[in-house]
Amino acid sequence: MNPFERLGGLVRATLSATASALGVALITSPCYAVAGDVTGGESLAATSSTPARQRATATNAAIRPFSYHAPQSELDELRRRILAARLPEKEPVTDHSQGVPLATVQKLAKYWANEYDWRKIEAKLNSYPQFITEIDGLDIHFVHVKSKHPNALPVIVTHGWPGSIIEQLKIVDPLVNPTAYGGTAADAFDVVIPSMPGYGFSGKPTATGWGPERIARAYDVLMKRLGYQRYVAQGGDWGAVIVDLMATQKPAGLIGIHTNMPGVVPPDIDAAAFAGKPAPDGLSAEEKRAYEDLAFTYQNVYYAFYMGSRPQSLTALADSPVGLATFMIDHDPRSLKLIARAFDGEPNGLTRDDVLDNVTLFWLTNTGVSAARLYRENKFSYFSVKNVTLPVAASVFPDEIVSVPRSWAERAYPKLIHFNKLDKGGHFAAWEQPELFVKELRAGFKSLR
Repeated sequence: MNPFERLGGLVRATLSATASALGVALITSPCYAVAGDVTGGESLAATSSTPARQRATATNAAIRPFSYHAPQSELDELRRRILAARLPEKEPVTDHSQGVPLATVQKLAKYWANEYDWRKIEAKLNSYPQFITEIDGLDIHFVHVKSKHPNALPVIVTHGWPGSIIEQLKIVDPLVNPTAYGGTAADAFDVVIPSMPGYGFSGKPTATGWGPERIARAYDVLMKRLGYQRYVAQGGDWGAVIVDLMATQKPAGLIGIHTNMPGVVPPDIDAAAFAGKPAPDGLSAEEKRAYEDLAFTYQNVYYAFYMGSRPQSLTALADSPVGLATFMIDHDPRSLKLIARAFDGEPNGLTRDDVLDNVTLFWLTNTGVSAARLYRENKFSYFSVKNVTLPVAASVFPDEIVSVPRSWAERAYPKLIHFNKLDKGGHFAAWEQPELFVKELRAGFKSLR
Protein backbone atom coordinates (compact mmCIF):
# COMPACT_ATOMS: atom_id res chain seq x y z
CA MET A 1 0.00 0.00 0.00
CA ASN A 2 1.47 3.35 -0.98
CA PRO A 3 1.58 6.31 1.41
CA PHE A 4 -1.38 8.13 -0.08
CA GLU A 5 -3.53 5.00 0.12
CA ARG A 6 -2.37 4.71 3.72
CA LEU A 7 -3.30 8.36 4.25
CA GLY A 8 -6.90 7.58 3.42
CA GLY A 9 -6.92 4.64 5.84
CA LEU A 10 -5.26 6.70 8.54
CA VAL A 11 -7.87 9.42 8.16
CA ARG A 12 -10.75 6.97 8.46
CA ALA A 13 -9.18 5.48 11.56
CA THR A 14 -8.51 8.91 13.04
CA LEU A 15 -12.04 10.10 12.35
CA SER A 16 -13.48 6.98 13.98
CA ALA A 17 -11.25 7.22 17.01
CA THR A 18 -11.39 10.93 17.69
CA ALA A 19 -14.44 12.24 15.81
CA SER A 20 -12.25 15.11 14.64
CA ALA A 21 -12.31 16.75 11.26
CA LEU A 22 -9.50 15.74 9.64
CA GLY A 23 -10.13 15.45 -11.25
CA VAL A 24 -16.60 14.26 -18.61
CA ALA A 25 -17.95 17.17 -19.59
CA LEU A 26 -16.57 20.63 -20.00
CA ILE A 27 -18.42 23.09 -17.80
CA THR A 28 -21.16 24.46 -19.99
CA SER A 29 -21.36 28.20 -19.67
CA PRO A 30 -21.47 31.17 -22.02
CA CYS A 31 -18.19 32.35 -20.53
CA TYR A 32 -16.32 29.53 -22.30
CA ALA A 33 -15.64 30.30 -25.95
CA VAL A 34 -14.63 27.43 -28.24
CA ALA A 35 -14.45 28.31 -31.91
CA GLY A 36 -13.62 26.30 -35.00
CA ASP A 37 -11.81 22.96 -35.30
CA VAL A 38 -8.13 22.53 -36.04
CA THR A 39 -7.48 18.84 -36.51
CA GLY A 40 -4.27 17.34 -35.26
CA GLY A 41 -1.84 14.98 -36.90
CA GLU A 42 -3.59 11.79 -35.83
CA SER A 43 -7.04 12.90 -36.98
CA LEU A 44 -8.88 11.04 -39.73
CA ALA A 45 -10.50 13.01 -42.52
CA ALA A 46 -14.24 12.90 -41.85
CA THR A 47 -16.23 12.71 -45.07
CA SER A 48 -19.61 11.34 -46.05
CA SER A 49 -17.90 8.20 -47.35
CA THR A 50 -15.88 7.68 -44.17
CA PRO A 51 -17.18 4.91 -41.88
CA ALA A 52 -19.09 6.29 -38.91
CA ARG A 53 -16.56 5.04 -36.36
CA GLN A 54 -13.71 6.76 -38.22
CA ARG A 55 -15.71 9.99 -38.49
CA ALA A 56 -16.29 9.88 -34.73
CA THR A 57 -12.57 9.36 -34.15
CA ALA A 58 -11.75 12.33 -36.36
CA THR A 59 -14.22 14.52 -34.48
CA ASN A 60 -12.89 13.45 -31.08
CA ALA A 61 -9.31 14.16 -32.17
CA ALA A 62 -10.15 17.71 -33.22
CA ILE A 63 -8.18 20.51 -31.59
CA ARG A 64 -10.55 23.39 -30.87
CA PRO A 65 -9.35 26.94 -30.15
CA PHE A 66 -10.44 28.18 -26.73
CA SER A 67 -10.67 31.41 -24.78
CA TYR A 68 -12.30 32.40 -21.52
CA HIS A 69 -14.12 35.50 -20.33
CA ALA A 70 -15.74 35.40 -16.92
CA PRO A 71 -19.22 36.94 -16.93
CA GLN A 72 -19.30 40.08 -14.80
CA SER A 73 -22.24 38.59 -12.94
CA GLU A 74 -19.96 35.74 -11.76
CA LEU A 75 -17.35 38.19 -10.52
CA ASP A 76 -20.01 40.26 -8.77
CA GLU A 77 -21.34 37.13 -7.08
CA LEU A 78 -17.83 36.19 -6.02
CA ARG A 79 -17.37 39.57 -4.36
CA ARG A 80 -20.74 39.30 -2.64
CA ARG A 81 -19.82 35.90 -1.19
CA ILE A 82 -16.43 37.13 -0.01
CA LEU A 83 -18.00 40.08 1.81
CA ALA A 84 -20.66 37.81 3.33
CA ALA A 85 -18.17 35.26 4.63
CA ARG A 86 -18.63 34.20 8.24
CA LEU A 87 -15.21 33.66 9.80
CA PRO A 88 -14.22 31.73 12.93
CA GLU A 89 -12.73 33.28 16.03
CA LYS A 90 -9.02 33.95 16.30
CA GLU A 91 -6.83 30.91 16.81
CA PRO A 92 -5.59 30.37 20.39
CA VAL A 93 -1.94 30.05 19.28
CA THR A 94 0.63 32.49 17.94
CA ASP A 95 1.96 30.35 15.09
CA HIS A 96 0.61 28.36 12.11
CA SER A 97 0.21 25.11 14.03
CA GLN A 98 -3.60 25.26 13.79
CA GLY A 99 -3.69 26.31 10.13
CA VAL A 100 -4.17 29.63 8.38
CA PRO A 101 -4.33 32.45 10.97
CA LEU A 102 -7.50 34.51 11.12
CA ALA A 103 -5.52 37.68 10.40
CA THR A 104 -4.22 36.21 7.13
CA VAL A 105 -7.73 35.19 6.07
CA GLN A 106 -9.06 38.66 6.86
CA LYS A 107 -6.32 40.36 4.84
CA LEU A 108 -6.87 37.97 1.94
CA ALA A 109 -10.63 38.50 1.91
CA LYS A 110 -10.34 42.29 2.17
CA TYR A 111 -7.92 42.51 -0.75
CA TRP A 112 -9.88 39.98 -2.83
CA ALA A 113 -13.16 41.84 -2.42
CA ASN A 114 -11.91 45.40 -2.76
CA GLU A 115 -8.73 45.55 -4.87
CA TYR A 116 -8.08 42.33 -6.77
CA ASP A 117 -8.73 42.39 -10.54
CA TRP A 118 -9.32 39.02 -12.24
CA ARG A 119 -9.33 40.66 -15.68
CA LYS A 120 -5.53 41.10 -15.58
CA ILE A 121 -4.73 37.39 -15.40
CA GLU A 122 -7.64 36.61 -17.73
CA ALA A 123 -6.07 38.88 -20.37
CA LYS A 124 -2.67 37.28 -19.78
CA LEU A 125 -4.11 33.80 -20.20
CA ASN A 126 -6.00 34.76 -23.35
CA SER A 127 -2.85 36.29 -24.84
CA TYR A 128 -1.57 32.73 -25.32
CA PRO A 129 -3.03 30.21 -27.79
CA GLN A 130 -5.35 27.88 -25.88
CA PHE A 131 -7.11 24.76 -27.11
CA ILE A 132 -9.33 21.86 -26.07
CA THR A 133 -9.17 18.33 -27.43
CA GLU A 134 -10.86 15.11 -26.37
CA ILE A 135 -8.59 12.28 -25.22
CA ASP A 136 -9.90 8.99 -23.91
CA GLY A 137 -13.39 10.45 -23.62
CA LEU A 138 -12.38 13.56 -21.68
CA ASP A 139 -11.87 17.15 -22.80
CA ILE A 140 -8.31 18.31 -22.11
CA HIS A 141 -7.57 22.04 -22.10
CA PHE A 142 -4.06 23.24 -22.83
CA VAL A 143 -1.88 26.20 -23.71
CA HIS A 144 0.34 25.65 -26.76
CA VAL A 145 2.94 28.27 -27.66
CA LYS A 146 5.43 27.60 -30.47
CA SER A 147 8.83 29.28 -30.64
CA LYS A 148 9.87 31.39 -33.61
CA HIS A 149 13.29 29.74 -33.44
CA PRO A 150 13.93 26.64 -35.57
CA ASN A 151 14.59 23.29 -33.91
CA ALA A 152 12.87 24.31 -30.69
CA LEU A 153 12.55 21.40 -28.26
CA PRO A 154 8.91 20.53 -27.46
CA VAL A 155 8.18 20.29 -23.73
CA ILE A 156 4.95 19.41 -21.94
CA VAL A 157 4.78 21.00 -18.47
CA THR A 158 2.43 19.61 -15.82
CA HIS A 159 1.15 21.49 -12.77
CA GLY A 160 0.04 20.08 -9.43
CA TRP A 161 -2.45 20.74 -6.61
CA PRO A 162 -3.54 23.30 -5.53
CA GLY A 163 -2.10 24.66 -8.73
CA SER A 164 -3.20 25.20 -12.30
CA ILE A 165 -1.77 26.38 -15.61
CA ILE A 166 -1.46 29.80 -13.94
CA GLU A 167 1.57 28.39 -12.09
CA GLN A 168 3.47 28.08 -15.36
CA LEU A 169 2.48 31.26 -17.22
CA LYS A 170 5.59 33.10 -16.01
CA ILE A 171 7.91 30.62 -17.74
CA VAL A 172 6.23 30.55 -21.16
CA ASP A 173 7.82 33.62 -22.77
CA PRO A 174 11.38 32.90 -21.55
CA LEU A 175 11.15 29.33 -22.82
CA VAL A 176 9.75 30.12 -26.28
CA ASN A 177 11.68 33.38 -26.80
CA PRO A 178 15.01 32.81 -25.01
CA THR A 179 16.96 35.52 -26.84
CA ALA A 180 14.80 38.13 -25.10
CA TYR A 181 15.44 36.55 -21.68
CA GLY A 182 19.17 35.98 -21.41
CA GLY A 183 19.40 32.82 -23.51
CA THR A 184 20.26 31.86 -27.05
CA ALA A 185 18.21 30.51 -29.93
CA ALA A 186 19.57 27.06 -29.07
CA ASP A 187 17.65 27.24 -25.77
CA ALA A 188 14.21 27.54 -27.43
CA PHE A 189 11.25 25.35 -26.50
CA ASP A 190 7.78 24.82 -27.89
CA VAL A 191 5.64 24.81 -24.74
CA VAL A 192 2.52 22.75 -24.03
CA ILE A 193 0.81 23.24 -20.64
CA PRO A 194 -2.33 21.13 -20.07
CA SER A 195 -4.89 21.57 -17.32
CA MET A 196 -5.13 18.25 -15.49
CA PRO A 197 -8.48 16.41 -15.61
CA GLY A 198 -10.84 18.02 -13.10
CA TYR A 199 -8.76 21.20 -13.01
CA GLY A 200 -9.38 24.56 -14.65
CA PHE A 201 -10.95 24.32 -18.09
CA SER A 202 -10.38 20.60 -18.61
CA GLY A 203 -13.28 18.20 -18.29
CA LYS A 204 -14.32 16.69 -14.98
CA PRO A 205 -14.26 12.89 -14.96
CA THR A 206 -17.72 11.44 -14.38
CA ALA A 207 -16.39 7.97 -13.52
CA THR A 208 -13.44 6.69 -11.53
CA GLY A 209 -10.17 5.75 -13.19
CA TRP A 210 -8.47 9.05 -14.00
CA GLY A 211 -5.36 8.56 -11.89
CA PRO A 212 -1.88 9.89 -12.68
CA GLU A 213 -0.95 6.89 -14.84
CA ARG A 214 -3.93 7.53 -17.14
CA ILE A 215 -3.09 11.23 -17.30
CA ALA A 216 0.48 10.26 -18.25
CA ARG A 217 -0.81 8.19 -21.18
CA ALA A 218 -3.17 10.98 -22.25
CA TYR A 219 -0.35 13.51 -22.32
CA ASP A 220 1.64 11.39 -24.76
CA VAL A 221 -1.46 11.24 -26.97
CA LEU A 222 -1.68 15.02 -26.75
CA MET A 223 1.94 15.53 -27.82
CA LYS A 224 1.55 13.11 -30.72
CA ARG A 225 -1.68 14.81 -31.75
CA LEU A 226 0.16 18.11 -31.88
CA GLY A 227 2.61 16.52 -34.28
CA TYR A 228 5.54 16.06 -31.89
CA GLN A 229 7.40 12.80 -32.45
CA ARG A 230 10.25 13.78 -30.12
CA TYR A 231 9.69 15.71 -26.89
CA VAL A 232 10.53 16.11 -23.20
CA ALA A 233 8.28 16.40 -20.14
CA GLN A 234 8.50 18.49 -16.96
CA GLY A 235 6.56 18.35 -13.71
CA GLY A 236 6.36 19.29 -10.05
CA ASP A 237 3.90 18.14 -7.36
CA TRP A 238 1.38 15.92 -9.21
CA GLY A 239 3.29 16.78 -12.35
CA ALA A 240 6.38 15.12 -10.89
CA VAL A 241 4.46 11.90 -10.37
CA ILE A 242 3.00 12.13 -13.87
CA VAL A 243 6.34 12.68 -15.64
CA ASP A 244 7.91 9.81 -13.67
CA LEU A 245 5.05 7.59 -14.85
CA MET A 246 5.37 8.85 -18.42
CA ALA A 247 9.02 7.80 -18.25
CA THR A 248 8.15 4.34 -16.93
CA GLN A 249 5.57 3.92 -19.71
CA LYS A 250 8.30 4.79 -22.24
CA PRO A 251 6.12 6.12 -25.05
CA ALA A 252 7.91 6.44 -28.37
CA GLY A 253 9.21 10.00 -28.68
CA LEU A 254 9.63 10.87 -25.00
CA ILE A 255 13.38 11.37 -24.70
CA GLY A 256 13.71 12.62 -21.13
CA ILE A 257 12.07 14.33 -18.16
CA HIS A 258 12.77 17.15 -15.74
CA THR A 259 11.39 17.09 -12.22
CA ASN A 260 11.48 19.63 -9.42
CA MET A 261 10.13 17.09 -6.93
CA PRO A 262 12.15 13.95 -7.65
CA GLY A 263 10.60 10.59 -6.82
CA VAL A 264 13.72 9.00 -5.37
CA VAL A 265 13.02 7.85 -1.80
CA PRO A 266 13.86 4.17 -1.27
CA PRO A 267 10.60 2.26 -0.51
CA ASP A 268 11.69 1.04 2.92
CA ILE A 269 12.70 4.56 3.96
CA ASP A 270 9.43 5.93 2.58
CA ALA A 271 7.43 3.43 4.65
CA ALA A 272 9.40 4.17 7.81
CA ALA A 273 8.90 7.92 7.42
CA PHE A 274 5.18 7.46 6.92
CA ALA A 275 4.98 5.37 10.08
CA GLY A 276 6.83 8.09 12.01
CA LYS A 277 9.73 5.82 12.98
CA PRO A 278 13.16 7.17 13.93
CA ALA A 279 15.59 7.66 11.04
CA PRO A 280 17.13 4.33 9.96
CA ASP A 281 20.78 3.68 10.73
CA GLY A 282 23.39 4.22 8.04
CA LEU A 283 22.00 7.44 6.53
CA SER A 284 24.36 10.26 5.66
CA ALA A 285 23.72 13.67 7.19
CA GLU A 286 22.04 14.81 3.96
CA GLU A 287 19.93 11.66 3.75
CA LYS A 288 18.90 11.99 7.40
CA ARG A 289 17.73 15.54 6.77
CA ALA A 290 15.69 14.30 3.79
CA TYR A 291 14.20 11.58 5.98
CA GLU A 292 13.19 14.11 8.63
CA ASP A 293 11.65 16.34 5.93
CA LEU A 294 9.67 13.39 4.62
CA ALA A 295 8.45 12.30 8.05
CA PHE A 296 7.43 15.90 8.82
CA THR A 297 5.59 16.12 5.50
CA TYR A 298 3.60 12.96 6.19
CA GLN A 299 2.56 14.43 9.54
CA ASN A 300 1.39 17.68 7.95
CA VAL A 301 -0.38 16.87 4.67
CA TYR A 302 -3.80 17.29 6.21
CA TYR A 303 -5.40 18.25 2.91
CA ALA A 304 -4.32 14.90 1.42
CA PHE A 305 -6.08 13.08 4.30
CA TYR A 306 -9.35 14.73 3.37
CA MET A 307 -9.05 14.49 -0.39
CA GLY A 308 -7.64 10.96 -0.40
CA SER A 309 -10.58 9.61 1.57
CA ARG A 310 -13.75 11.73 1.28
CA PRO A 311 -13.37 14.34 -1.49
CA GLN A 312 -17.11 14.64 -2.06
CA SER A 313 -17.57 15.82 1.52
CA LEU A 314 -15.59 18.98 0.70
CA THR A 315 -18.77 20.68 -0.49
CA ALA A 316 -17.73 23.92 1.24
CA LEU A 317 -15.04 24.38 -1.43
CA ALA A 318 -17.83 24.87 -3.98
CA ASP A 319 -19.91 27.11 -1.72
CA SER A 320 -17.50 29.51 -0.01
CA PRO A 321 -14.71 31.33 -1.88
CA VAL A 322 -13.00 32.26 1.40
CA GLY A 323 -13.23 28.64 2.53
CA LEU A 324 -11.75 27.52 -0.79
CA ALA A 325 -8.88 29.98 -0.51
CA THR A 326 -8.13 29.02 3.09
CA PHE A 327 -8.02 25.32 2.22
CA MET A 328 -5.84 25.88 -0.85
CA ILE A 329 -3.16 28.04 0.73
CA ASP A 330 -2.57 25.59 3.59
CA HIS A 331 -0.60 23.22 1.35
CA ASP A 332 2.46 22.77 3.54
CA PRO A 333 3.99 24.78 6.40
CA ARG A 334 6.68 26.44 4.28
CA SER A 335 4.29 27.45 1.50
CA LEU A 336 1.79 28.77 4.03
CA LYS A 337 4.43 31.04 5.55
CA LEU A 338 5.40 32.25 2.07
CA ILE A 339 1.79 33.07 1.18
CA ALA A 340 1.04 34.66 4.56
CA ARG A 341 4.02 36.98 4.08
CA ALA A 342 2.57 38.12 0.75
CA PHE A 343 -0.61 39.25 2.49
CA ASP A 344 1.47 40.90 5.20
CA GLY A 345 3.08 43.09 2.56
CA GLU A 346 6.29 41.06 2.31
CA PRO A 347 6.11 39.20 -1.02
CA ASN A 348 8.86 36.63 -1.38
CA GLY A 349 8.37 34.91 -4.71
CA LEU A 350 4.57 35.10 -4.73
CA THR A 351 2.39 38.20 -4.63
CA ARG A 352 -1.19 38.57 -3.41
CA ASP A 353 -2.35 38.63 -7.02
CA ASP A 354 -0.43 35.42 -7.80
CA VAL A 355 -2.24 33.61 -5.00
CA LEU A 356 -5.68 34.98 -5.85
CA ASP A 357 -5.28 34.44 -9.60
CA ASN A 358 -5.04 30.73 -8.90
CA VAL A 359 -7.80 30.58 -6.30
CA THR A 360 -10.15 32.62 -8.47
CA LEU A 361 -9.64 30.21 -11.39
CA PHE A 362 -10.64 27.34 -9.10
CA TRP A 363 -13.69 29.32 -7.97
CA LEU A 364 -14.89 30.34 -11.43
CA THR A 365 -14.55 26.79 -12.77
CA ASN A 366 -15.92 25.18 -9.57
CA THR A 367 -13.07 22.70 -9.49
CA GLY A 368 -12.26 22.54 -5.79
CA VAL A 369 -13.87 19.11 -5.39
CA SER A 370 -13.20 17.71 -8.87
CA ALA A 371 -9.49 18.51 -8.47
CA ALA A 372 -9.46 16.89 -5.03
CA ARG A 373 -10.58 13.54 -6.46
CA LEU A 374 -7.14 12.95 -7.96
CA TYR A 375 -5.94 12.10 -4.45
CA ARG A 376 -8.62 9.44 -4.22
CA GLU A 377 -7.66 8.03 -7.63
CA ASN A 378 -3.93 7.84 -6.93
CA LYS A 379 -2.27 4.47 -6.33
CA PHE A 380 1.34 5.66 -6.30
CA SER A 381 3.65 7.11 -3.70
CA TYR A 382 4.46 10.73 -4.28
CA PHE A 383 8.09 10.47 -3.29
CA SER A 384 9.37 6.93 -3.76
CA VAL A 385 11.31 5.31 -6.60
CA LYS A 386 9.30 4.38 -9.72
CA ASN A 387 11.99 2.63 -11.81
CA VAL A 388 12.60 5.40 -14.32
CA THR A 389 15.26 4.46 -16.88
CA LEU A 390 14.98 7.41 -19.29
CA PRO A 391 17.31 10.42 -18.95
CA VAL A 392 16.29 12.61 -15.99
CA ALA A 393 17.16 16.17 -15.02
CA ALA A 394 16.39 17.08 -11.40
CA SER A 395 16.28 20.45 -9.67
CA VAL A 396 16.00 20.65 -5.89
CA PHE A 397 14.73 23.90 -4.40
CA PRO A 398 15.59 24.56 -0.73
CA ASP A 399 12.04 25.07 0.52
CA GLU A 400 10.64 21.99 -1.23
CA ILE A 401 8.74 19.69 1.11
CA VAL A 402 11.52 17.08 0.82
CA SER A 403 15.15 18.08 0.32
CA VAL A 404 16.32 15.29 -1.99
CA PRO A 405 19.96 14.14 -1.63
CA ARG A 406 21.98 13.46 -4.76
CA SER A 407 22.78 9.93 -3.54
CA TRP A 408 19.10 8.92 -3.70
CA ALA A 409 18.64 10.64 -7.07
CA GLU A 410 21.58 8.78 -8.59
CA ARG A 411 20.19 5.43 -7.42
CA ALA A 412 16.61 6.17 -8.49
CA TYR A 413 17.51 7.66 -11.87
CA PRO A 414 20.35 5.62 -13.46
CA LYS A 415 20.46 8.11 -16.36
CA LEU A 416 20.65 11.26 -14.25
CA ILE A 417 21.84 13.92 -16.71
CA HIS A 418 21.47 16.97 -14.47
CA PHE A 419 21.19 17.50 -10.72
CA ASN A 420 21.29 20.90 -9.04
CA LYS A 421 20.39 22.27 -5.63
CA LEU A 422 19.19 25.86 -5.83
CA ASP A 423 19.66 28.56 -3.19
CA LYS A 424 16.06 29.80 -3.16
CA GLY A 425 12.59 28.66 -4.13
CA GLY A 426 10.09 26.16 -2.86
CA HIS A 427 7.35 23.75 -3.83
CA PHE A 428 5.81 25.97 -6.53
CA ALA A 429 9.14 26.69 -8.18
CA ALA A 430 7.99 27.82 -11.64
CA TRP A 431 5.57 30.22 -9.96
CA GLU A 432 7.89 31.48 -7.22
CA GLN A 433 11.25 31.61 -9.02
CA PRO A 434 10.56 31.58 -12.78
CA GLU A 435 14.02 32.85 -13.80
CA LEU A 436 15.82 30.11 -11.89
CA PHE A 437 13.32 27.54 -13.09
CA VAL A 438 13.85 28.47 -16.75
CA LYS A 439 17.63 28.24 -16.32
CA GLU A 440 17.21 24.77 -14.87
CA LEU A 441 15.13 23.58 -17.82
CA ARG A 442 17.65 24.99 -20.28
CA ALA A 443 20.57 23.34 -18.50
CA GLY A 444 18.72 20.12 -17.73
CA PHE A 445 17.67 19.37 -21.28
CA LYS A 446 20.72 20.78 -23.07
CA SER A 447 22.30 17.38 -23.67
CA LEU A 448 19.07 16.01 -25.23
CA ARG A 449 18.80 18.56 -28.02
